[in-house]
Amino acid sequence: MLAAVILSAGASERMGSPKALLPYQGRCFLEHLLEVTTHPKISTRRVVLGPHAEPISAAVALSPEERVINTEWRSGQLSSIQTAIRTLPKSTDGLLLCLIDHPLITAALVDQLVQHFYLTRSKLVLPTFRGKRGHPVIFAAELYAELLKAPPEKGARAVVWNHADDVAELATDEQGCVLNLNDAEALRRATGSAAEC
Repeated sequence: MLAAVILSAGASERMGSPKALLPYQGRCFLEHLLEVTTHPKISTRRVVLGPHAEPISAAVALSPEERVINTEWRSGQLSSIQTAIRTLPKSTDGLLLCLIDHPLITAALVDQLVQHFYLTRSKLVLPTFRGKRGHPVIFAAELYAELLKAPPEKGARAVVWNHADDVAELATDEQGCVLNLNDAEALRRATGSAAEC
């Protein structure tokens, strides 16, 4: 079984409000990602929160087990991945890493990635759109130790680079896997919505 890890611990300075609470198809980004990561092969979920933990927790129902606070969020994305890994059951086969600023993915893509992971038994599985790599990415459990020791300046990418021969790519027509919605203009272009909670 896999764990789904949703990273939402950034300050969202360029967006101007917490990305987790931005609207998408009648829900917020976080609610959408929680829905699409509901899968028979995903038994554990972790939502890593940072400076906006209180408003996000007030707006979205998270169980105590799902909610993880990264007190070192200023150190960058890798610190959130490491915080999540330290809370995972030892029985997980791997983790599906979702970024809050890459929310425009579907349950169908998640299912395809999960199936591809178990079919290929690769250490890393990720989607590609027109040849460009995107998110979410599945890391096999055997990479957890390496992620915990990865250099902060390179982050999880260092682990991906170290295992270039172990990456199984999955081509998709979902452009959302490569859309990084990190500011209001990117959000408007992708969804036609303003950055409002």
